[in-house]
Amino acid sequence: MATDHSDQAVAALARERVDHRFKGLPPNAEGLTVGELAAERRSLFTGGFTTPVLALSAEALEHNLVAMERYSAAHGLAFAPHGKTSLAPQLFERQLAHGAWGITAAVPTQVRIYRAFGIQRIFLANEVVDAAALRWLAAELDADPDFRFIAYVDSVRGVELMDAALREAGARRPVDVVVELGGGEGARTGIRTEAQCATVADAVAATGTLRLVGVAGYEGEVPKPDGERVRAWLRRLTALAADFDAAGRFDGVDEVVVSAGGSAWFDAVADVFAELPTLSRPVLKLLRSGAYVSHDDGHYRHLTPFNRVPEEGELHPAFRLWAQVVSRPEPGQAFLNAGKRDAAYDLDMPEPQLIRSARDATTRPATGLAVTALSDQHAWVTVADGTDLEVGDWVGLGLSHPCTSFDKWQLIPVAEADGTVTDYIRTFF
Repeated sequence: MATDHSDQAVAALARERVDHRFKGLPPNAEGLTVGELAAERRSLFTGGFTTPVLALSAEALEHNLVAMERYSAAHGLAFAPHGKTSLAPQLFERQLAHGAWGITAAVPTQVRIYRAFGIQRIFLANEVVDAAALRWLAAELDADPDFRFIAYVDSVRGVELMDAALREAGARRPVDVVVELGGGEGARTGIRTEAQCATVADAVAATGTLRLVGVAGYEGEVPKPDGERVRAWLRRLTALAADFDAAGRFDGVDEVVVSAGGSAWFDAVADVFAELPTLSRPVLKLLRSGAYVSHDDGHYRHLTPFNRVPEEGELHPAFRLWAQVVSRPEPGQAFLNAGKRDAAYDLDMPEPQLIRSARDATTRPATGLAVTALSDQHAWVTVADGTDLEVGDWVGLGLSHPCTSFDKWQLIPVAEADGTVTDYIRTFF
């Protein structure tokens, strides 16, 4: 849900000056605005960019935005993609333009960023017990009657802390909350049993500062997840919604919110949410998958539900990190000038995909190369016998895990297939 304020705030990003803060950008662009640099449509390879430089594929981004818009619509799901993946308001704007209901956040700091860019619907997939954050939230809700905000609750103590902080703040609007059902014993956050969920719901009902609007959780935290276990947990979630509705716990709300969905099991979410029985009022079936926007060349390439339902679409990896060969100290060893400060490494090592020759600018597959380790600023690359690789060559790396790729770069070029840079994505980590 975009507003004039969000449009203006995103447009203002183009007026930021390019300088030393933004790694990889051309030194001779110093002093230009981001918009002026984008208008020059420089080549990623010959336009003065320095290595390492992370780029996003313009074509892959658009493809992925369309793919999840179509998938959500086809399954009757509202979509609030998790914004922690990119923390990029320009991408939020595009996600909203492609039908997103709102944007999901993980912590209050992210909510503040979203509000600074005019996001009107925010789902906070966490319990908030920080009094300072709740004071700010109360003021934000009171100042804007069109701001829709929903947060988790997962304990009676949490409800008590929220209520106390909101009462002290003099909050005039109640904060909408959903009871979080945990994935099971040993899972992350969330209430472990349905009886405990009812107790927390009772605590919410006893306040004047909170309003129960639904149930939610994260199926990715189900222990040893597979299709059967994930669907069983999702059926617990929908049954909880139905039980709460039958007990009159949602009296006075316009719609019931039922929410789940990471990037590995959204097909199961779609299947089980479709089974949800008719409730006493309309249901907002809210999916929260976030990694789709850039996808990846590792973790999510293997886990995406589109591998199981290819007839419903596919996602394309959008990231490529270009680094340069700076040392060939041994025949079977090379070092690139990109490391832990530049590339995601928490799930998988970067994957060499392309070599761009420093001699003649030709591009060829990176056959025979493998990244075995990362130092802070170096990638350790093994080189198979017979592989042509020289100091000065550029190596294009695929990355695994979008969340820890975006957070290492403040300004990311968006490049078309031929290397023409058409835009720059600003992140706020």
